[in-house]
This record gives sequence, C-alpha cells and structure tokens, in this order.
Amino acid sequence: MLDTEAFNQAVIDFDGFGTSTQLVPFEWEVDGRTGTTMKAFNEYWTSRQRQAHPLHEISYRACFKPQLPRFFIERLTQPGDAIYDPFMGRGTTQLEAFLLRRRPLGNDINPLSRILLQPRLNPPTLGQIEARIGEIDLSHADEAYDGLLAFFHADTLREIIALKEYLLKREEEGKLDNVDAWIRMVAINRLTGHSGGFFSVYTLPPNQAVSIKSQERINEKRQQIPEYKAIKPRIIKKSKSLLKNRQEFDGSDLDLSSVLTTGDSRFASGIEDDSAQLVVTSPPFLDVVDYQADNWMRCWFIGIDSSTIKISQLKSIEEWEATMTGVLTDLRRIVKKGGHIAFEVGEVRGGKVLLEENVVRCGVMAGLEPVVILINDQEFTKTANAWGVDNQSKGTNTNRIVVFEV
Repeated sequence: MLDTEAFNQAVIDFDGFGTSTQLVPFEWEVDGRTGTTMKAFNEYWTSRQRQAHPLHEISYRACFKPQLPRFFIERLTQPGDAIYDPFMGRGTTQLEAFLLRRRPLGNDINPLSRILLQPRLNPPTLGQIEARIGEIDLSHADEAYDGLLAFFHADTLREIIALKEYLLKREEEGKLDNVDAWIRMVAINRLTGHSGGFFSVYTLPPNQAVSIKSQERINEKRQQIPEYKAIKPRIIKKSKSLLKNRQEFDGSDLDLSSVLTTGDSRFASGIEDDSAQLVVTSPPFLDVVDYQADNWMRCWFIGIDSSTIKISQLKSIEEWEATMTGVLTDLRRIVKKGGHIAFEVGEVRGGKVLLEENVVRCGVMAGLEPVVILINDQEFTKTANAWGVDNQSKGTNTNRIVVFEV
C-alpha cells in the first residue's frame, strides 16, 4: 500500500502502456487559499488490459469500468480494508473491492442499487437457481398493465408480473433469500433490450428504458410486434454467464461483510465514522443523465415508483458544487485519517465545463487536501498532443479523477 507521496510519484512515473505522463498545473483559489494541483495525463488503465469478472456484466447507465476502481484499490489499500462509494449505482467499486478481498461499503439514493449489487456479493449456485426457478408458478398474475404490451407479448408480460408478485410476497413475508434476490436481480437486467436474450421486443439497451409512447413509435417504425419469450430460460442463461467464476467466492480469512445503505449521499448515517480506507466514486454529472426516467421499468418491477426517488438533477454549477461539497464533507467523516478519495467526473456541455476543477474547489471547502488529478485517456497513444488543450475539449475517451487525502 502506497502513502500519498509514493502514490503521487507512481502516477507521475507510470508508463504501463508505453507512454509517459504529461503534467499540466491547475492553479486554484478557494476562500482566500491558493494552491496548485497537477493534472497528470496518461493511459493509466484500459478496458482492454484484462477481462473484467463476469459478475460485473450488469447494465447500468453511466457506470465506469472495473479497471478504474482497481487502479486505486490495488495501490492505496490492502486486503481487509473497507472501500466505500456513496453513489454506488450498479456497484462496480464494491464488487471490485470484494473480488480483491476488501470490504464493500456503499450507498445510493435509489434502492434499486442495493438490489442490483447485494446478490452478486453472495451468489447462489446455478443448481440452486435452477431448482428455485422450477418451483415458481408463472401461470397467473393479478396486476394488469396493458401499456407494457408495447414491450412484451401478453404471455411474457403475465410471466413477468407473476414473478414480480412472487418476489414482493416473499419479501413481505421475510422469506426472500439470496436465491430469490439473485433471480430478481437477473430479471431486472433482462426486462428490456435489443437482442433475443431479453424479455422484450427490440428496444433501447437495458440501462435506458424508453417510455411506453416512445416504444410504440419504435414498434411502428420497425414494423414489429412483441413475440412470446419465456423468461425462465433467459434468467438461467444469464445466470450461467454471470457465475462462470463463482468458485472465487469460496472461503475467506477476512471480514468482507458488506454494508449497503439507501439515502442521501451527503448524510450517509448508516456508514460509520472512520470506517473506510478509500473511496472511489462517480457522482451525477450535472443534468446529463436522467436516472429516474432510465430506470422507471426496473423500479416498477421491484414495486417502486421511480418518480418518488429524490435523485438529484442539478442544472447549475453552483447547485452541483454545493451538493458535492456536502458529499465530500461526509466522506471526510467516513474515511480514516491518511486515507484517500478518488472522485471521478468528466467534461460536460461540449467540453466547456471541466468538472474536475470544480471538484478540487469542493474538496478544499470540505477540508480535504487535493493530491493529484488523473486524466486517463485511452486515445493517448494515437495522438501526440493528447495531453494538451485539444484533449480537454473532449470527454468521450477520458476519465478525470481528483484524488484527495483525508
């Protein structure tokens, strides 16, 4: 495990993909305090450098690659340390931490996040899944939702609703175990998509459910009618893919028990003080992604109206900075002294806003010490001047991470 000075030097010296780090100073001023934090441009990780664990293969809008949290977890923590993400989304940071034998801590304002992550931290066997699927009766459903016939054949929709009602009843009775939780998680991720493995007719990718009216327009344009798709074999097929390396979870001499909470990331009261060695997170980027609209059908399946979830849709920089300062203040409470926070953002609005610079200011206001700003650019080897001004006008190929010390 590297200390702050050693980590900073490792970032500067990094040449793992045959390129040298380029440094550009960023001078900041916050409430009369001034400082300079270096922006370090290089290709620090790439989605091609290793295949991610199959358990990560759950679709969620605007999630980062597992290689990002791994870069920081491997360098700034050791086995048994706790890793936290206040915006856990699909749980990339927590799952990668668990795979590296670190303890997962997480929070998200959307209860869907915990439902997507928890089963993958305690996966059942394929045999258990097949046995349970075989026991569930999908021949009758009470709820009627004719609008969803734009997505599903009537018999498929009956099966989906029957499974939804079975799972909600099991949860209400306190009988929902890790097998049921796994089936629910997989079903959520098979609801809609653009291939035969999904329950729906052709539509947008599964992390971005369109409205019923939009789907009706897609159907009309493509001259398509939903055909029957049995949901049980599709759940089993996806489970087989996710569980290819399940044996890695057998046994541990460390406490890797997770704590996953649901609530405002500025006030994560369920996460204890001084409990985490590292935070790796990525907050919403202003109003770029509408998480409520994207997840409306997934939330319906778990019995929640997505419009009631108070997900931030921050339109102004001032609002965004105030919210992120609150989040970083709470992170200072959670992270141990000498621990680190890796806060990933990006350019928005055509590159006119470089949020990493706003993050530095937010962190300083929260009482944190900025260490370095990593700009991970996967086009670096193709463009000689990728570290210069031209690169800062594009956001599609970069991760921009501000690293703080607590």
